[in-house]
Amino acid sequence: MNINVLKSNGELVPFDEHKLLSALMRSGAGRREAEEVVSIVVSRIHEGTKTKKIYRIAYDILKRKSSYLAGRYRLKKAVFDLGPSGYPFEKYVSKLLESQGYDIEINRIQKGKCVNHELDVVAENDYEKLMIECKFHQDKGRKNDVKIPLYIHSRFLDVKAAWEQNSSKKMIGMVVTNTRFSGDATDYAKCVGMRLVSWDYPQGNSLRDWVDRSGYHPVTSIRSLSKSVKQMIMQEGIVLCRELLETPEILSKVGLPLPKRTTVIREAEAIVNGIDK
Repeated sequence: MNINVLKSNGELVPFDEHKLLSALMRSGAGRREAEEVVSIVVSRIHEGTKTKKIYRIAYDILKRKSSYLAGRYRLKKAVFDLGPSGYPFEKYVSKLLESQGYDIEINRIQKGKCVNHELDVVAENDYEKLMIECKFHQDKGRKNDVKIPLYIHSRFLDVKAAWEQNSSKKMIGMVVTNTRFSGDATDYAKCVGMRLVSWDYPQGNSLRDWVDRSGYHPVTSIRSLSKSVKQMIMQEGIVLCRELLETPEILSKVGLPLPKRTTVIREAEAIVNGIDK
């Protein structure tokens, strides 16, 4: 199908059926089911259709088929819905790193060689220690330019100088974002040995890959919760669907009646366990 679609940043790009098919299958849909959804989407779009609308068409089809598949497919939007403040995103990133075996500390004041620094996340395992800056943006089209890693690297060098006095572990600076990095940003990071992680970078170890491997889906994936209730739940420190299942009393605390609580729990179980109740 030779049509162009409109990205959130205003760029016209060729519609890629295979990309949509891959996204659907990565959500857990079987190939035949994914191909059926792609076929319906293709029949409903035209030259200049916004990618946001394409996402909505596919999501609406999945909603009718499976709470689990719909929750998995809306993952990228769910990560954006962790806003508007950056704190839930910081906590979500820390949980993803915990799933990789790191010990985590968030919002830490660290004395550097020269000055004190407020660090979003510090992650440590047996052989390395990471200083992580989380960059959360509401604008999906916003890229993190080279000024971000330049600034974070200078802070990291000051922190590293202090850390090295007490540890022989490998010290690494990292920036994690829910959007993307510019080419200059990734080039600079490679040059100085920083790690950058965005929604789809680096290949095989992106934010999306972290989520796929961990199965840690944000509580914002639950479509039966309103935006305002999701915000109240996150204010209570809950950012994962599995955390909600571990502390279901939070739903009563935020004022949901019993029938609604039952619906939310069933959907969260479907997302976490990969089945529909």
